[in-house]
Parts: sequence; structure tokens; C-alpha cells
Amino acid sequence: MSLSQAQCLHLAAQGLLRRPRARARKDDVVAAIERMRLLQIDSIHVIARSPYMVLHSRLGDYAPAWLDEALEAGRVAECWAHEACFVPAADYPLHQAWGSQRGLHWAYKNAARMHAEHRQDMDALLERIRTDGAARAADFESAQRGAGGWWSWKPEKRWLEAWFALGELMVTRRERFQRVYDLAERVLAKLDPPWTGTPLSRSHEDLRQRFILDSVRALGVTQARWIADYYRLKPAVTDRELAPLVASGALLQVNVADWAVPAYVHPDHAELLAHAAQGKLRATHTTLLSPFDPVVWDRTRVQALFGFEYTIECYVPASKRRYGYYVLPILHRGRLIGRLDAKAHRREGVFEIKALFLEPGVVPGDRLLQELAHAALACARWHGTPTLRLGRSRPAGIAAGLRAAWRAANG
Repeated sequence: MSLSQAQCLHLAAQGLLRRPRARARKDDVVAAIERMRLLQIDSIHVIARSPYMVLHSRLGDYAPAWLDEALEAGRVAECWAHEACFVPAADYPLHQAWGSQRGLHWAYKNAARMHAEHRQDMDALLERIRTDGAARAADFESAQRGAGGWWSWKPEKRWLEAWFALGELMVTRRERFQRVYDLAERVLAKLDPPWTGTPLSRSHEDLRQRFILDSVRALGVTQARWIADYYRLKPAVTDRELAPLVASGALLQVNVADWAVPAYVHPDHAELLAHAAQGKLRATHTTLLSPFDPVVWDRTRVQALFGFEYTIECYVPASKRRYGYYVLPILHRGRLIGRLDAKAHRREGVFEIKALFLEPGVVPGDRLLQELAHAALACARWHGTPTLRLGRSRPAGIAAGLRAAWRAANG
């Protein structure tokens, strides 16, 4: 395959190759998570919170409440996967079994240490939820908080998170994005498809292989070195480890132009692979991506696959940022053509693009500017901030074309 064909295969597997052909339905939220295998959770609220935006990039205009409803209905569950993630309900037993085998993960290590240090208080918190029912961290705030009383907020939040990491608590729903924790047994009872209640008995090797295969399926096409990051597997996955899977037919090995190492495709994508190799996969989608979108969260992968250098700069000191605090990559017809630093001003209904940068060598033709303008406007309208405001841009000359396209789109 050529590199552009590999890009198309990756985007097709992720649900980002073409524009949505029909208005989104509630079931599409769960289907998108099943396609990606996981949906990373992040609470930064400069625009829409990341999981909602990842879904918008794939589904277009949809109701964010559908994700909350899927969680409450048990169709998805929260657990540690890539990081804290929503996963399909059917996959939760895999993650539960894996959790008991991945003690080196920082969340489990911290939780075990915290329980050893605060056993009495943590056990009391768990018993309170057992007796009184599901609770948020905020429910444990005390009138004595300022005096450092036992029911101060911060200790309880840490203990709730520790029990979540240890598997005794799960998230039964969210209220204004705040986790509502309940006993795992009560949340498991409502999973759809149903959970049998029997712990999954699979060896470490079997579970690791399952996560490797799911990672390859979600990525569409991948080098061995990119696989481990998807589910934070340790140690790294190697070509040598994948050789038996290729020999058995569990994976397909392919060559991508300019890659000095083999690439891998899941057999479920054999038809997509054939279409890609024949040049029949055409990218038509233009959208804004969350910084925590699976397409861009691995800097090494996005650099090799798209030639796009990307850092999530909200974790970088302000003085060292190149592009801004919450920078959204711009996907345009199979290429990452730029990025924009955005902020939603909800009370004013304004979607502010503080700065927009096209990549060097990107020619801002009329179609690109029109489709970029429509993508920004679609995101803004979906978010409830329909008025667009553009600050600086690079190249500076694109600003007039974008503003004209926005005016035309608004009639």
C-alpha cells in the first residue's frame, strides 16, 4: 500500500473516512465506541469535554446526553483501559480480568497503597455506599470541611477513585459529568449485554493477545510498536510476538511504502484492505478532532502515519506552548492539514478560534476553506455556541475566505 492508502484504511477503521450519511441515532454512540473499542475520558471543558467531541467528529450533530444514557443503561462501562475510558459493556469482563493482572499500572499501585494507608476510612466509605446507595464525591462534603473534618472532599474523592481502580466500585451514571459511584455488583447487574457474574478465567497471555488483536482492528493498519499504547500494554509489542498470529491467520501482514518495518491488519478489515490497495477508499470528511482522539493521542504514530507533529499542550507550561492551550487538529479529506486553538464562551454563545494554523505546504484553496468553515461552524452549532470569532491565522490571508464562508453558510 501507499502511505495515503494506509491513512485511508486507518481512518475507515476509526469511522473518520467519510462524512456521516444520515442523521445520528442513539445507537450510533455505542456503535462508534465498539468500533474504537474505547473512548478516553477527559474533563477539560474549554470546548466540549473530549469524549463528546470524539463522537461528534464521527457522528456529526448528535445529543451528548446519549452517551450519558448509554452509561446509565449499562450499554457502556467505565474502567481503566488506555486511560480512564468508556468501553463496550461486552468488553468489561476482559478489563476486569486484566485489571487483576496489571498491578504495575499507576492507578492500581496508588489505589493499593492508599487502601493500606487508609483501610478503616476507605472501608467505612464503601459500607456507606453499600447501605445508602450510589454517591458522588460531592455528597461527602462536610460542614466541617474548613476545619479539616473527616468528611472533607479531597480524601473521599481519592478513596472513591481508589475503590474504582480496585474494582469494588463502578460508575453507574454521571451527573453534569460528575461520576456517581455504586457497588460494582449493582452496576454489573444492569450491563447490556448481561454479565454472567462469573469472573473471566483467561491466562495473562490470552488476555494480552485479545487486546493486541482489538488494538489492530481499531487502528485499521499499524506497526507493531504502536500497538501497546492503545491499551497501555507492557512490555511493548514486537514483530516477533506477532509472527505466530500472522502464521495462524489471526493477523494479516502487509507492506506500506516508505515503512522499513511490516504493518498489520485485522482479518475483519480484509475487504477494506483490498479496497485501500486498489485505491477505492476515498476520504471526504472534514472535521475537528479532540486532543484525546485515538487518531492523534500517540505522537509517534501520528507523525509516522500523517507527518503531523502534535503535542497536547494543555499540559505544557504556557510559556512553552507553540500553538495554544486546547488545540484541535484539523482533519481534511484524509490529511491532517492544520490545527486551531479554540474556546467556547457558552454564556455569550461564541465559539472563539483564538488562532488557526495550516501546516506548511498546505494550499488553502476554495474547497478547503469552505469545508473547514463548515466543519468549524458545525462544531460550534452542535456545542451551542453558533457565533464564530476568528483571531489570528497562518497564513493570514485565509481569514477573509473563512469569514466569507461562514457568512454564506449562515445565509
